[in-house]
Amino acid sequence: MSAPDDRLWQEIVYIAYYLHWSFDSILELDHRSRIRVIEEIGRINTALGGDQELSGAFAGWEG
Repeated sequence: MSAPDDRLWQEIVYIAYYLHWSFDSILELDHRSRIRVIEEIGRINTALGGDQELSGAFAGWEG
């Protein structure tokens, strides 16, 4: 299991990678909202046949 700081960084990088949002914009989201965004990115990426390694990295993630 990752340390809390590591998990936060994973959330930030994942969202920034796919949505190109700024660091500050991502941090303005509460944890629950970040996880929801991550889940939606994963759904879209999977539906489009995107990078399974990246979309699967957060599969089942409940934060």
